[in-house]
Amino acid sequence: MDVEQVGTGTTTGPPESKARKDGTASLASDLRVTVARITRRLRQAHAVGDVSLSGMSVLARLAADGPDSPGSLAELERVRPQATAATLAALEQRGLVLRSPHPVDRRRCVVAVTAAGRDMLAARHTESVGRLADAIEELTPREQRTLAAALPLLDRLAEGL
Repeated sequence: MDVEQVGTGTTTGPPESKARKDGTASLASDLRVTVARITRRLRQAHAVGDVSLSGMSVLARLAADGPDSPGSLAELERVRPQATAATLAALEQRGLVLRSPHPVDRRRCVVAVTAAGRDMLAARHTESVGRLADAIEELTPREQRTLAAALPLLDRLAEGL
């Protein structure tokens, strides 16, 4: 799909200027639908009862950045502390993270990814990347270059949300 073809969807919501409805709001709607479809299809490839997307996100963050407090994880993931607590409880129950007392303030705890958590991350990463790579191989070389060129923009969008 050429970039010029994007942005043809419809939007609903509060009244906006005609220019915004015809431009960025339509593009935003199309992007949201497409990203949701990709996410859903990747999620469907995993077994029922598998770790949630929020759980995988927490595991990936802990693996990349090292141990952290539940409060800090909630802030970094931009979710409520209660949601993070539930996610961490599920991960801990499966042996994917380990809680330990904070080295300075014993009233607090620190969460770290376990070897089993790292193994799960690697397996899910390999599976998801393989499915995406198979789909990307179906694109023309020009479409692949367009997709590659869009990645920095998509990353900036994610950071801005």
